[in-house]
Amino acid sequence: MPDTPVISRKNLLTFPYPEGFIVLIDKEPDWTSFDVVAKLRKILMIKKIGHAGTLDPFATGILIMLVGKATKIQDQLMLSDKVYEAVLKLGERTDSFDVTGTVISTSHKTASEEEIKNAVMSFAGESLQLPPMFSALKKDGKKLYELARKGIETERELRKINIHSIDILSIGDDEVTIRVRCSKGTYIRSLADDIGTKLGTYAYLKELRRVSSGEYSADDAFKVGEFIEHVRQSDQ
Repeated sequence: MPDTPVISRKNLLTFPYPEGFIVLIDKEPDWTSFDVVAKLRKILMIKKIGHAGTLDPFATGILIMLVGKATKIQDQLMLSDKVYEAVLKLGERTDSFDVTGTVISTSHKTASEEEIKNAVMSFAGESLQLPPMFSALKKDGKKLYELARKGIETERELRKINIHSIDILSIGDDEVTIRVRCSKGTYIRSLADDIGTKLGTYAYLKELRRVSSGEYSADDAFKVGEFIEHVRQSDQ
């Protein structure tokens, strides 16, 4: 935001930092979003830190970290459109709709490039999407993924989403790479599953990278280790 300082690879602010600022982090695989929060709390010695949009542990890409008074603009930043690059694995379905889950269905049906293109492009625009059970949404006070891990599936409400654009970057023997610009609340894992269904087969989300969030790009973001080194050097 215009009045909030942003620390990025293009803007290397140094100590003393203002009371509220944004840090752009390029999250690496196997980190949870909370892991990043905890690491920044430790290195900055500031307790009040949040982020503007969770990324699953297997996913990579931009996390907008909000420090101090910048946490006040969290809701505003959460409304921003996101851009993702995703690799879909065709022919298999997992219980979580992504690579971390257990394969529950397989299909040997193949699809032509033309069929894949038509199926993918059919999801552009506004639609209603059913949130996956493996998500942090709450039902009766419990997170859906907690129920899912117990084998419980519960009713969920369809949510209005808008896929502003969707492009195919590559098509392989059993994989499709897509780039999606979408509204807040869009689940790319659900999109992957829906594309598989549209093709008359199955698909799950194999890889996911958030390349931008609102006006901020992963190209300008620090890896966690890079940011730690920047803080140590600027504090000397």
